Amino acid sequence: MGNWDWQVFLQDPGGKIPTYWQWLVSAWGWTVSVSLCSLVVALVLGSLVGVIRTLPDSPWLVRFGNAWVELFRNIPLLVQIFLWYHVVPKMFPVMAGLPPFILVVFALGFFTSARIAEQLRSGIQALPKGQRYAGMAVGFTTWQYYRYVILPMAYRIIIPPLTSESMNIFKNSSVAFAVSIPEMIQFAMQAGEETARVTEMYMAVTVLYVISAMVINRIMAWVEKKVRVPGFVVAGTGGGGH
Repeated sequence: MGNWDWQVFLQDPGGKIPTYWQWLVSAWGWTVSVSLCSLVVALVLGSLVGVIRTLPDSPWLVRFGNAWVELFRNIPLLVQIFLWYHVVPKMFPVMAGLPPFILVVFALGFFTSARIAEQLRSGIQALPKGQRYAGMAVGFTTWQYYRYVILPMAYRIIIPPLTSESMNIFKNSSVAFAVSIPEMIQFAMQAGEETARVTEMYMAVTVLYVISAMVINRIMAWVEKKVRVPGFVVAGTGGGGH
């Protein structure tokens, strides 16, 4: 196609990696690692904060959850990356020795946790109030009716937005290049500069992003199909968690 030279990926970039293609695959591996680890952090924290925001008779916990969401979703991700990389280790010396990979995972995970918390809150509040009352009627504690009644249904409701967040966290991992994580954007920038084949490098990276996002979409679609409750329809937006 035009003056494109795809054989550049078979050239030797020097160093430990034999070809640019293998370097690209290695960079893709770093991107996947950052994304998956960040997603785990985001799901754990987002679930916890989402539940906290719907607890009955716990106004201070609700305020804490609301503050968490407002803080982490209103600060740009790139700013949060730099804060975790430059500021947090100085404020907490115990974190000074952490590798940049861990700090980026925390930054991306905390950022996404605010979005997941909001989605889970909406999912819980979309459930009919009878869900909560049914749990209370059989003698469940607050923890138990969340665990066995509310959350299993709320997670089913929010699988579509969770799919979007899973795809977004993969794409957002591209900002890790700012703190020298050897992921795909950093590969494209360095390899493009070395070979003067910027178009080829960025096209290859784009294709890998698209393929990865499509795989995530298909996996989540399969999960949604498996956990769907036949005939279940959300009844209004009454506070199932309130």
